Amino acid sequence: MLSRFLPPRGPARTLTVVTLVHSLGQGLWMALNAIYAVTVLHLSPGQFGIGVGVAAGVALALSTPTGHLADRIGPRPVQLWSFLALGPLTAALLFVDGFGQYIVVVSVQAVAYSASRSARMAMVARLLPPEERVTVRAYLRAASNVSVSVGAGIAGVLLAIGSVTAYQGAVVLNASTFLITGLLTLMLPSVPPQPTRPGPALVVLRDRPFLSFTVLDGLLSMHNLLLDVALPLWVLQHTNAPRWMIAVILLINTVAVVLLQVRAARGTDTPVPAARASRAGSVCLGVACVVFGVSGGVPALVASALLVLGALVHVLGEVRQAAGSWGIAFGLAPEHAQGQYQGTHAMGADIGKMIAPALLTWLVIEHGTAGWLALAVLFTALGTAMPWVVAWAERSLAGSDEAAETATSTTGTQTSDKVKETEISG
Repeated sequence: MLSRFLPPRGPARTLTVVTLVHSLGQGLWMALNAIYAVTVLHLSPGQFGIGVGVAAGVALALSTPTGHLADRIGPRPVQLWSFLALGPLTAALLFVDGFGQYIVVVSVQAVAYSASRSARMAMVARLLPPEERVTVRAYLRAASNVSVSVGAGIAGVLLAIGSVTAYQGAVVLNASTFLITGLLTLMLPSVPPQPTRPGPALVVLRDRPFLSFTVLDGLLSMHNLLLDVALPLWVLQHTNAPRWMIAVILLINTVAVVLLQVRAARGTDTPVPAARASRAGSVCLGVACVVFGVSGGVPALVASALLVLGALVHVLGEVRQAAGSWGIAFGLAPEHAQGQYQGTHAMGADIGKMIAPALLTWLVIEHGTAGWLALAVLFTALGTAMPWVVAWAERSLAGSDEAAETATSTTGTQTSDKVKETEISG
């Protein structure tokens, strides 16, 4: 059954298996991270929040440099050693004693996590031809949703047990998935590192169109937290729908992403159609926000129907927007710098995750239907800007190529003149 959601063969299938194992541990730990910190390590909720914030900041700051490292020494060794390092770094949580040690451990974990993330996307770019990258990225996301759900289910069992030993077992299991993922990386083909080029090392930081895309796409990616953060509170505080509708909505989203993501990625292998897909996805997200917004204050049955409809429209927008995002990110990146470009692209999503909880909650819970409408306008506007940003990037790239050709032509002419001068002098 699972093979239905795996690429047919080759490196793409191995990459997907790596994602399955890695995501299993992630799904487990996402559900237990806060519980472990507060219950076993005896941290306060505030201290846990500071730790999460510090780790997120470290991962954000290092995304581009670690991506550049994957370009320079090759993505496979970076992915291998980062996952192998995450094993003992995760196990170190078993021996943490106090807030100071916790901050140190999660900060070092964030360094390895940032490197592994950048390297995985560089592996996709380096192992696969351009026309296959977005499709394989879609397989990875579908597989990740399956595996995260399984991990969350295991976490539910451990939460039901509720003992310190059970939570410590979760740490060991999560550490084991990192080690297994690292060993599975050895099954991937090795790709040669990119040679050093003249000019600045982090060229992506001078690529204004790509940086603009990263910011817009990161803000648009806030919709990924809509169902996890804002909608549950909306259902509880502003609708007459039963509480179990929250679980129904999340289940609809998970199943639909697994079933639709690969299909939604078709035709988004190059930046221009990818930008159109991102725009179409953003319109769906906007419509979903409107539907969610009118579910407040109506009878329970009507509210439930509207929430299900909104969830379906939302997931259509989610899978299409995600595919467009990958197509633009891969398509606008130079082949010699895919690592640092994909690492920078991930920074946008990190920024969105940092902003989303406060912004979404403030708009939806504090302002109700008006807040949902504001979100609809915001998401639609962000997606509508994508084709313009891609056109800007392609104009910039064409100008750079023209300048390079002119420089090459000028250099050739100067060389020819020098040869003639030498012949005359002779």
